[in-house]
Amino acid sequence: MPKYVGALDQGTTSTRFIVFDHAGAVVAVDQREHSQIYPRPGWVEHDALEIWARTQEVIRSAMVKAGIGAADLAAVGITNQRETAIVWDRRTGQPICNAIVWQDTRTSDFIGELAQGNGQNRFRERVGLPLATYFSGPKIRWILEHVPFARERAEAGDLLFGTVDSWLIWNLTGGASGGCGCSGQRSRSGEGAHVTDVSNASRTMLMNLRTLDWDPEMLDVMGVPRAMLPDIRSSSEIYGEAVGDLAGVPVAGDLGDQQAALFGQTCFAPGEAKNTYGTGCFMLMNTGPQPVLSKSGLLTTLGYRIGTEPAVYALEGSIAIAGALVQWLRDNLGLIHDSAEVEQLAATVQDNGGVYFVPAFSGLFAPYWRSDARGVIAGLTSYVNRGHIARAVLEATAWQTREVLDAMNADSGVALHSLKVDGGMVHNDLLMQFQADVLGVPVIRPKVAETTALGAAYAAGLAVGFWSAIGDLRANWSSDREWRPGMDPATREKEYRLWKKAVTRTFDWIE
Repeated sequence: MPKYVGALDQGTTSTRFIVFDHAGAVVAVDQREHSQIYPRPGWVEHDALEIWARTQEVIRSAMVKAGIGAADLAAVGITNQRETAIVWDRRTGQPICNAIVWQDTRTSDFIGELAQGNGQNRFRERVGLPLATYFSGPKIRWILEHVPFARERAEAGDLLFGTVDSWLIWNLTGGASGGCGCSGQRSRSGEGAHVTDVSNASRTMLMNLRTLDWDPEMLDVMGVPRAMLPDIRSSSEIYGEAVGDLAGVPVAGDLGDQQAALFGQTCFAPGEAKNTYGTGCFMLMNTGPQPVLSKSGLLTTLGYRIGTEPAVYALEGSIAIAGALVQWLRDNLGLIHDSAEVEQLAATVQDNGGVYFVPAFSGLFAPYWRSDARGVIAGLTSYVNRGHIARAVLEATAWQTREVLDAMNADSGVALHSLKVDGGMVHNDLLMQFQADVLGVPVIRPKVAETTALGAAYAAGLAVGFWSAIGDLRANWSSDREWRPGMDPATREKEYRLWKKAVTRTFDWIE
């Protein structure tokens, strides 16, 4: 009888495989980074074959660390960076170009054309999203228009598109050489399973929020042939059986990374919310079985769908640059040698020295959605030193989160009384205390901080009966640490006004 569930967590900068037991505890983990490719300003790419290679490496290594084989896993779930677009040849399994990453802004001209006359929210009622370079539909169009013969090959059915989850599931279940379909039979094409789930599909600008299927009008607007798109499934069902190192293990869970964290944090009731601090920063609130259209710059997205149960929707506030700003401080400026050093450097000063750092490196996401914005450091004087810059870097994440929380409170009509947090930056005590201070509510970190991978494991385990019901998962959640606000409200609002003032300085930089 299998005792464990595996989760493949494919993120923007690295790939991890984590083995969980029935209590949701981590048994073993392995992680490998992959290359970040920047061909031009505003362009961000990944090598999809490198990601697949890292995937195979972390699966093997984590299973060796755990001392288990494929037979010990009840199922495996996938969670992934979401809007990153991959197009590959279904016969060879070779990508036709590098993956275009969610941060990439090369589609800004096309987005501007679509917004003319009808505005940024032209399709919000249909897909829940504003027009922005963030989403994968415009990226597919760019690939089809700029890679020689891509459109002809796509229309002939020779090319497949997927966000990273689709790419991994297709390869895990056999790829071009064939694998098992969702019922244990070979797929009709003799390939691996070409699927995605509702949460990832909702980030393409191509899926209708209410039908949960590809929308014909959006496909026409974006110029995307339906033949290249994956089947949209629930987040928790058996998509196929794995081959290779996981031979025979059901691939049974699929969630975009932020939705997986919402699920892993057991935010199962409307009004419950979490914030994930990673490369970017993403706050999601469960809004129940009906979509809530935002009037405050948030995204209406699919939270998850378990089997044949009704889909659960969410409001999301997406921040492009959070932990990536710390990496920038390390790699581009050399002010620190290791990301963990930023807290120690920031602690050498009492405050930010009047400095505000708005990291609009790829424009501004929620709640502004300004692709014309670029980063600024405001308030510099001769008094400012390295410590102030480091502190402003950390505070930028907290202030951006405050803006998203304000928008979420306005849209939902529910004032959050606490915020569950996860991701790599939640181990930075200075940041977490400042976050509680500027939000004015407690910030709570769970004992199992790997909530993104845990959410994917939960989805997969539910599909095969490893866990019997969603309610059983709540018992696995427990608090590790809580930070309570200590900042004077008047000081908080004064500092927030200065932050908002700095944000306005980023606008209209790109003409």
